[in-house]
Amino acid sequence: MNRMIHVLKTVAGAAALAAPVVSAPVLCAIAAGAVPAQAAAAQAQPNPLDQAVAALRAISTMRADFTQTDRNGQTVSGVLTLKRPGRIRFQYQKGVPMLIVSDGKALTMIDYEVNQVQRWPISNSPLGALLDPNRDVSRYGTLQPTANPDVVSIEVRDRSHPEYGVITLIFVRKASAPGGLELVSWVALDSQNKRTTIRLSNQQYGMAVPDNTFRWKDPRSPSRR
Repeated sequence: MNRMIHVLKTVAGAAALAAPVVSAPVLCAIAAGAVPAQAAAAQAQPNPLDQAVAALRAISTMRADFTQTDRNGQTVSGVLTLKRPGRIRFQYQKGVPMLIVSDGKALTMIDYEVNQVQRWPISNSPLGALLDPNRDVSRYGTLQPTANPDVVSIEVRDRSHPEYGVITLIFVRKASAPGGLELVSWVALDSQNKRTTIRLSNQQYGMAVPDNTFRWKDPRSPSRR
């Protein structure tokens, strides 16, 4: 159980696959007029980074099953619930005494096994890229190379704050998903190079999610709060 708790803390404290898309470079033109035509065509193509940001902004609510794997291959699962702005809940499988919740301001990890609570500002976590794409993805995101035109991968890091870690968001093109891209996984790497991968499945969008979904029971005694 202690190893499993360590896995969960890696995802929360990272304050937590495929190959992305890049445009082919413009080839040297044989004819003098070829370069302007190709450049115009390249400019007409949508920017995958902008598409990814738009897709995240288009999600009002989302619920999905998730599996979480650490660098040693240990895996746990659960249900993720997302509601904008800034709220997320990782409800782990039965038998895992852990909960991770964001209320829009801070990411909180509750360890019911040892009655411990830890909190981080969202801005200090790689998950800030998921919860606040307007700030993080568009400013700090870079496309990662891929040979698959249906997969977009965005690496998000704040180079002025390496202690915040890195998150790589993986999207697959899907017409029925908000913004035409579906978030299918992400990889979080904390400042100590501890890697955690989250994979999503059975994504659902636009359902009613009450605000009390992001509340949690404090296991600490009143004197410790």
